[in-house]
Amino acid sequence: MSRKLRTEQKQPGEDAAAAKHPHALRDQRRMVNRVRRLRGQVDAIERALTGEASCSDLIQRVTAARGAIDGLMAEILEEHVREYLLADEELPAKDRSHAAEELIGIIHSYLT
Repeated sequence: MSRKLRTEQKQPGEDAAAAKHPHALRDQRRMVNRVRRLRGQVDAIERALTGEASCSDLIQRVTAARGAIDGLMAEILEEHVREYLLADEELPAKDRSHAAEELIGIIHSYLT
């Protein structure tokens, strides 16, 4: 039941998916924008490293990027829970259990 995040390009059947989950395209755009801001933060870290930035400036930039990654991860985890564990349609117990185990594995790998 592994689910991959879609890219910006339209995929076959995307309109049907949007009809089933109207939040999908809006959320996708918001997440892509978050990633773009994160990329800008990482680029700023690189510029600080190659420039003459102070340690405190570098720490501040890394901390901001870490916060952005944590926020993105929280949003993705929330979407996973809502999509698979709190879904409107009833999922078979086997699929729900698999989704829960998958989520537990993700959380463990992220936190350790």
